[in-house]
Parts: sequence; structure tokens; C-alpha cells
Amino acid sequence: SLALTVILIKAGLGLDPVALKRLSLMVLRLAFLPSLAEVVVDGVAAKLILDISWTWAFLLAFVLSVVSPAVVVPSMLGLSERGYGLNKGVPTLVIASVSLDAVLAITGFGVMLSVCFSEGDIAWIICKGPLEVLAGIAFGSACGVILWYIPQKSSKNRSLFRSVLLVGGGLLTIFGSSAIDWAGSGPLACLSLAFVAAYKWKDEYRGTGKKMPEEEVTGVLWMVFQPLLFGLIGSAVELDSLDGGTVGKGIGVLFMGLIVRMGVASLVGLKSELNLKERLFLPLAWIPKATVQAAIGAVAYDTAVEKNETELIPLGKKVLTIAFLAILITAPIGSVIIAMVGPRLLHRTQEEGSQDENSIEKNSPEKNSPEKISLEKEGHDNPALEHDAETGTVSKL
Repeated sequence: SLALTVILIKAGLGLDPVALKRLSLMVLRLAFLPSLAEVVVDGVAAKLILDISWTWAFLLAFVLSVVSPAVVVPSMLGLSERGYGLNKGVPTLVIASVSLDAVLAITGFGVMLSVCFSEGDIAWIICKGPLEVLAGIAFGSACGVILWYIPQKSSKNRSLFRSVLLVGGGLLTIFGSSAIDWAGSGPLACLSLAFVAAYKWKDEYRGTGKKMPEEEVTGVLWMVFQPLLFGLIGSAVELDSLDGGTVGKGIGVLFMGLIVRMGVASLVGLKSELNLKERLFLPLAWIPKATVQAAIGAVAYDTAVEKNETELIPLGKKVLTIAFLAILITAPIGSVIIAMVGPRLLHRTQEEGSQDENSIEKNSPEKNSPEKISLEKEGHDNPALEHDAETGTVSKL
């Protein structure tokens, strides 16, 4: 949770408000349509291949459908920091969509869990999902506005205080939402907090070519927490819990859903300003699954054991097994694909003054001037001519 807080803050600071406003409808389509398509395919495939009830099939589908923010967000920030995709706001589009995708999957999982174990008010659980989205965005935005004025401009070490308040506010949203059983709103609140706070802070550094000190602080924190996060995800995968009979069928269900998700994600980009290469990149960004599967994959099994529902324990074991398979297969493959394919498919925006010497020389007016070309050609054709670099004259030897 600490690592997820840091990466969500880092993502919020890096979001482009202009691109987010331009792509708001695209964010909603990309967040919900591929995920819902994968849920339907996974649910039907699980029913037919694994021969389980419809309720358990769709519970498994919601576990498998969610994309991992802890894998996708750092990968997209890495591309963003090198200038890839910034011209069309692709990193902002993917990061914002991933957060909403997680809320949808967690809400659907909660509904199906209550149906499978016949507990809780299903109507309230269904309504709670949209409320978590609104509450998370509202609370995070309000906290971000507060950080516009606290600490005061006259305060010494203002950047340090801002960083502490930013991280503290992020921790409050993540752990506070879990404490009140509104876990779906936590990541959105954390992302909104950092985004709204940075919206005002960036004005102080606009035109200077400098990064906000708060971004540097979160960058250092991420260097510490990144290996811890992925190490903990790996430790959640218990190889001895894998059921051999379920592995092959589970992989089949997983890949059927992934293929449909990737197809829908690429179609979503058709009515947008994205070019063909950028539309091909979008489905690749939806491959990694890790943190949410590690968090909720074992919930159904633990609930069955806790309630001593002996007939449901094998079903919970299947869900646990396939959730671990999803982590083992998609997390490393997805992160590698994003890192390798992103630079090939996304346009790179170079910062001012970052042109290399070759491009400067190539675009130099002096280099390409007709006079110089003719002089060089004449000197090359006639070895008896000598070009004086200082005066620019040509004389006979």
C-alpha cells in the first residue's frame, strides 16, 4: 500500500491537464469497454471450460479483468519521462483509465462475492461503485486545493513541507478508504490529490525548464519502494498452491479474455486523434495484471474456509490458482512489452535544446547553403583549388 501510494502520487504529478481535458471521453471508453468485454468473455469461458456456476465464473472474471496500476503506471511514466507519447497525451490517457478500470473490477468482484456467499445488500453494493468514484475524486480534489495554500509562500523549506503533506495526504486516502470499507475510492482520491495540487504548483516553474522539487522527492521514494512492491507481489504467488488440473484450463480462460480485451482496446481508439501506431500500443498497455489479483485473488478461498463452506472451498481454490497464474504470466510479459514496444510505436517529443549534434549540423543553414555546396563541389572536382575557411574564398594553389 505504501508503494502504491507513492506511484499514484508520482502519476498524479505527471498527468497533463490539457491532455486529460481533451481525452476525457476517451478515458471513460478505454477504462470501461475493454474491461467489460473481458469480463463477459472470461465469465462465459470459465463456465464452459472450468464447469463452474455462473456466479463463480463471473467472480473469477472480475478478478482476472483488472489491470495492475503498480505495473502499468511506472511503465508509462518511464516512457513519459523520455518524451514518448506526450504529443497526444497517451501516458495521461492510460494512467487515468487504469485507475477507473480498477474501481470497476473491485466493485464487480464485491457484488459477485456477496452473491456467491449470500451476504450483504446487493443493491447497495451496486450503487456503491459509482459513489466510490465520485467520493474519491471529490475528496482528493478538495485536499489538493488545500495544498495550494498550505504551507504559505513565505514558509521556509516550502517544497519539503509540500512533499510531506502530499505523501501524508496520499497515505490518508489509501489507508482511510480501506478502514471505512471504501477501498475503491482510495486510489482515485490519491491520484486526484496529486493532480489538483500540481495543477497550481506548476505555475511557479512554468517557463523555467525546471521540474517541481516534489516530483524529485517522489522519484527518490519510488526508487526505494519499486523493488519492495514487485518483491511483495512475487512473494504472494505460492507455487505449492497451484492446482495442476486447473492450470491449463485457467491459462486458456486468461488468454481468451486478454485477446478480446486487446481487440476492444484497439477499436476504442478508432474515433480519436490517435494514429495507427498509437492505437496499436493501447491494447499492449492493458496486458499486466498483478497487484489487485494478489489482493483479492485469495478472498473467495479465505471466505469459504472461514465460513466452513466445504463445497465452496474447491471453487475458491480454483479462483486463487488462476489469479496467481495471471500474475506469473502477464506482469513480467506486459511490463517488458510496454518498455520495448512503446518507443517504437509512440512519437517522441524532444525538449528544447535537446537536439543532438548530427541533427543540428544537418539543419544548419550554413551547412546546406547553395554557396557552400557549390564551393565544396568545385573544390572536390578541381584539386588545384583551395578553400580558405576564414575568408570563405577559393584560390588556386
